[in-house]
Amino acid sequence: MTAGSPSAPRSALLSVPGWVGFVPYAVVSVVHVVALAVGADEIAAPTKLALMPLLAVAALWAGRGSTWGPPATLLFVALAFSWLGDGAGSFFPFAPELPVMLLCFGLAHIAYIVLFWRFLRARPWPAWALVYAAWWLLLVVVLWPRLGALAFGVAIYGLVLGGTAATAARCAPIIATGAAFFLASDTILAFRLFMPEAMPDWTSPLVMATYTLGQGLIVAGVAFGLPRAAREPVGA
Repeated sequence: MTAGSPSAPRSALLSVPGWVGFVPYAVVSVVHVVALAVGADEIAAPTKLALMPLLAVAALWAGRGSTWGPPATLLFVALAFSWLGDGAGSFFPFAPELPVMLLCFGLAHIAYIVLFWRFLRARPWPAWALVYAAWWLLLVVVLWPRLGALAFGVAIYGLVLGGTAATAARCAPIIATGAAFFLASDTILAFRLFMPEAMPDWTSPLVMATYTLGQGLIVAGVAFGLPRAAREPVGA
């Protein structure tokens, strides 16, 4: 290949490590969490809305050269609904924020579950994944008296959240770890919303720290696996 060949720029791009695309997401995630910690709402609000678009760009960069197929589509559907969930109050000011947020993230989790179960499972279900069933039961029992009209909605959302973590347990370790952090984030958030007296102020930035880490690990695991996963579903 000569330096002036049409393939040269493409080869140069492919030589740049895939993780480089995650740097802007990581930087904005840190800025957002720090802004929450110091109460800088004028920084926290816009950086929150920038997170999922930056993560989508990172996924595109890490997965460049792979075949676009159902796995990539499901990944970006999950990111799109996560973005809508992050900005539920801004995007849907005419609707109650919490139910809309639960709906958007619920749809994101369904996309993740289909992605993990159909395309990315790589090992038998580990016995330790039963902890997610115990987590759901404990969460519902503890929070049920506080949930009011949202009780059934939160219980259903907990099922899909736990389902994401459980199906991720059969995937690559980076995806399983990311899903566990995602679950931890929503668990902390649930207690902040419904048992605020039990949650100190520092748990507010902790929600987003675990959320950004969880989403980042999931997307990295999926995006770097696209060249293998996009060919055909498991069991085809």
